Amino acid sequence: MSTFKAPRGTYDLIPPASAAYLAVREAIAAPLKRSGYGYIETPGFENVELFARGVGESTDIVTKEMYTLTTKGGDELALRPEGTASVLRAALEANLHKAGSLPVKLWYSGSYYRYERPQKGRYRHFSQVGAEAIGAEDPALDAELIILAHDAYRSLGLRNFRILLNSLGDATCRPVYRAALQDFLRGLDLDEDTRARVEINPLRVLDDKREAVREQLTGAPLLRDYLCEECKAYHAEVRELITARGVTFEDDAKLVRGLDYYTRTTFEFVHDGLGSQSAVGGGGRYDGLSEMIGGPALPSVGWALGVDRTVLALEAEGIELNLPDAVSVFAVPLGEEARKVLFGVVGELRTAGVATDFAYGGKGLKAAMKAANRSGARYAIVAGERDLAEDVVQLKDMESGEQAPVPLAEVVEAIRSRLA
Repeated sequence: MSTFKAPRGTYDLIPPASAAYLAVREAIAAPLKRSGYGYIETPGFENVELFARGVGESTDIVTKEMYTLTTKGGDELALRPEGTASVLRAALEANLHKAGSLPVKLWYSGSYYRYERPQKGRYRHFSQVGAEAIGAEDPALDAELIILAHDAYRSLGLRNFRILLNSLGDATCRPVYRAALQDFLRGLDLDEDTRARVEINPLRVLDDKREAVREQLTGAPLLRDYLCEECKAYHAEVRELITARGVTFEDDAKLVRGLDYYTRTTFEFVHDGLGSQSAVGGGGRYDGLSEMIGGPALPSVGWALGVDRTVLALEAEGIELNLPDAVSVFAVPLGEEARKVLFGVVGELRTAGVATDFAYGGKGLKAAMKAANRSGARYAIVAGERDLAEDVVQLKDMESGEQAPVPLAEVVEAIRSRLA
């Protein structure tokens, strides 16, 4: 046994469980690909200042959870704790906002890193699929993204998830609410760190999960009561467009999300079968983030959905995905000549799109057939010297056990027709 193990709070994806993760990623990406979103991939680490400015210097992500390092050249870098800031940075650097009509629609998939207390559903290394629509202020765009996430979850068979929806206002109305909330929070019995947060970003206190804090938030002023007319109209249209598509949601006046850059529309997908870590994804509008990181004004909206937690949600609902067989055919050669011939047949089958494996290592018939069984293949091709002398192979149905000779020249087509 190796003396090394995966770092605490991380995990390895290995077959066969890894197939479910791939299927989830593909299911989330599918509606995005059908809706004009192009794939983007950014580095696993970025300049620390990108996240400090974008995510927010007062957030737990930046102050407590970011993995940071200093390079030999003295650069301060951080493993990416989330995707939006990186994607927007890449879009600005490549001048995608100048290349054509807006919005720029992008989707991504990758690993992210936060130094958190490990528990089920919360890891220090986790996987997300995300989508960003950059450069347009349009309620239809907010609604589109919420609907696409909803459709992705439905396509996986999930039913017991809820969509929470709120508006965080804008630069016009939020400062008035911020002052009212600070006045309320200053009168509560809070610890020193939380009191400091009240002065820096009081909305984050509403997102506090500690029961001792939550009990005191009863009666806190709600942002919906302070929205300007423009924000009210914007939010009403988002709600109307989502409803028209038959997507149900719940208004949650205390939903603020954990990042500083959100404005107006904010939403979260939660699954009640996951216990305390119930959020499976979320996002919102971030109209000022581009300016925060040195770019022009580019109102934008996006989300990220957790692959890990989506898999847990599937397990909670007892959903087994209809995954394709890893291997459809397994070739078993008996003798050196058969090994060379069947190796060629395996290549032809793969070229024809048939998932095929081979009994490597010179196994005997018994061991090779055990390997064929373990592979999950529907058919096995068996050939020895006598078969080759007659220009045939033995095609065995691994479910029924029936076996019959098939001409060597026709074996690829015979297998394709059976699998079809």
